[in-house]
Amino acid sequence: MNPILNQIGTVFIPVRDIEKAMKWYRDILNLPEDQEILFGHLHILPMNGTGIVLDSKIYAEENTFKTPAFHFNTSNIQEAYTYMLSKNVKITSTIEHEKWFNFEDPDGNMLMVCQC
Repeated sequence: MNPILNQIGTVFIPVRDIEKAMKWYRDILNLPEDQEILFGHLHILPMNGTGIVLDSKIYAEENTFKTPAFHFNTSNIQEAYTYMLSKNVKITSTIEHEKWFNFEDPDGNMLMVCQC
């Protein structure tokens, strides 16, 4: 039996300001406010499935995601696109192939929403 599981536990996102990032992500994901910051630089977002940890200790511009390392799921790509526009999120692509679009967080991390 292999001791390494074929599961992704958590994705770490480098962020400049942990408090601002925590509020931004919780807002776009419609998560309740939570001010818990661990060790002065980590915030765990309560996700369904693979976790997301915001980490200000690993932040450097060269560490930000230049291409999406993962995507957020949606059941309606057009509604997701309109929602992100209403949140004044920096959208970096149109809806491609009627399935996905890219956007940036305030720290320049490239992220994606995909209808799967």
